Amino acid sequence: MLAELQTKAPDAYQKVMAESSAFPNTEAVFWKVEKPGVPTSYLFGTMHLSDPRVATLSPAVKDAIAHSKSVTLEVADLSDKAVAAAMTKVASLIVYTDGSSLQKSLSEAEFKDVQATVTKAGMPGELAAAMKPWLVSMLLATSDCERKQLAAGKTVLDLQVAGEAQKHGITITGLETIEDQLGALASVPDDQQIAMLKVGLKFIDRADDMTETMVQMYVKRQLGAAMPFQLTLAAQTGMSPSIFDGFKKSLLIDRNARMRNAALPILEKGDAFIAVGALHLSGPTGLVALLRESGYTVTPIE
Repeated sequence: MLAELQTKAPDAYQKVMAESSAFPNTEAVFWKVEKPGVPTSYLFGTMHLSDPRVATLSPAVKDAIAHSKSVTLEVADLSDKAVAAAMTKVASLIVYTDGSSLQKSLSEAEFKDVQATVTKAGMPGELAAAMKPWLVSMLLATSDCERKQLAAGKTVLDLQVAGEAQKHGITITGLETIEDQLGALASVPDDQQIAMLKVGLKFIDRADDMTETMVQMYVKRQLGAAMPFQLTLAAQTGMSPSIFDGFKKSLLIDRNARMRNAALPILEKGDAFIAVGALHLSGPTGLVALLRESGYTVTPIE
């Protein structure tokens, strides 16, 4: 979709790429983390996808895991059972419990698309009205191609890291809980959640293309383009960039700070391998910058 943007809206494309180039710490997804007197650790940016161009660990990453004493993911246990248990525990973050209805915030056509999305995800369409907008947006973002690969037994990159750790008998820990993640997503103001969902619904037929765009950004180390690209899509639907303010604060500022705080005691011991979503690494509030502020030397590897 970036190539398409370049052809159809060259000015918008130039803006996206200029902002991407100016965004710090996007040149790598694998980083060395060092501090005098402490054994070297590593920071790895993942994508929660099973596409083999993403979900294939390089020899350098495998070697770093093999020589680490601890491996830490965003969440230690991402099994279906653990996710279901967490969702049951914090149901009010996932569905409306105050009588509100998503249907009232959408047009008839938009809500029909939401119902179709929910059904495609394997859930009854009648549940759609009770769902929080952020959850529907996540369902929208899952491409048919990704669903097929997961159904065929492919595993996402994060689980590839976990598997490599288990191969070497390394205990896996998490920087946060599933409840923490759900809380961060649900903390975005409801009106902004709805606005972002409306943008997603405008591109409902492009889920595969969206995923392919993100994969190419990851492979080409252009992750600084991810947010400017989303803002450009929003602008094309007539939405203000401000609809992403809550998302950026909750997911890319506040959550990154919490991740840094959880990572520091682990890094102090050294010989650690920490893997989180790549979008949490870059930018002035990303983990690379935050760890540097905390006294570590963080250098790109690949």
